[in-house]
Amino acid sequence: MSAKQTIGFIGLGSMGWPMASLLHKAGYPLQVIDASAERTQAFAKEIGGTAAASNRALAQASDIIITILPTSAIVETVLNGPDGVLAGLRPGTIVVDMTSGVPTITRTLAEQVAKAQGHFVDAPVSGGVPRAKTGELAIMFGGSADLLERVRPVLSCMGTSITHTGDVGSAHAMKALNNLVSAGGFLIGVEALLIGKRFGLDPAAMVDVLNSSTGMNNSTQKKFKQFVLSGKYNAGFGLDLMVKDLSIALGIGKDTNTPTPFASLCREMWAASAAMLGPGQDHTAIAKLSEKLAGTTLSEE
Repeated sequence: MSAKQTIGFIGLGSMGWPMASLLHKAGYPLQVIDASAERTQAFAKEIGGTAAASNRALAQASDIIITILPTSAIVETVLNGPDGVLAGLRPGTIVVDMTSGVPTITRTLAEQVAKAQGHFVDAPVSGGVPRAKTGELAIMFGGSADLLERVRPVLSCMGTSITHTGDVGSAHAMKALNNLVSAGGFLIGVEALLIGKRFGLDPAAMVDVLNSSTGMNNSTQKKFKQFVLSGKYNAGFGLDLMVKDLSIALGIGKDTNTPTPFASLCREMWAASAAMLGPGQDHTAIAKLSEKLAGTTLSEE
């Protein structure tokens, strides 16, 4: 049996840490790095792998490189410069960007990596921190079918669903559009709960009914009781990141000349919530905006 390929993992945040942990558990040699040197060292000590001295050094030691970072701009910074990934990239290396990125930037980065004799694909995920911990993420893949098969064993350690969406950049487009649908479902669900509570219905009972009826969605199943009615607001995905993804989705709509009246309103409400609540908020905290507008709270606390 051939030795497993060395994985370079860049980004050890709330999603990256458990995802890299699963790769280590599966027996892949890891080179890891994060913007926080302390977090890099903590991962190497607590989980395993080698703490890379730089992105360049990581690339020099890796067969496959995974990035999962807040924005495409940060991915671009990590790739470029004298200590960037491209400076140390070995020919034939596959860079798998699992960031929720901007499709147009993704395609530009793919061209840069190709010039360095490597391959760049996009493979964003859905499922949040809970499914990142269990390896049950839904993964979208943009790139050739051949490259997908080459990285499938690695992706399968982190997700149970891998969908080939098309050429490079297509998966990032799909991820943004998925989050648009998710964001709209969350908002309309919260408004329905507020209407019901003001009418006299119990919000928890409403969630139960929605989950056994046609109104069911991901938010009714996995967010309302857990993070809104409980008052915890700690699902693990930032409000600012949701606004970023919605902005990407609206940008795709603009680029394709697609009318987006409802999507635009949805994005504006999420952006207004981020402005009202300030930085560092979980995305489920947008419920507080709807509560403020209604003068009614849903939290059981």
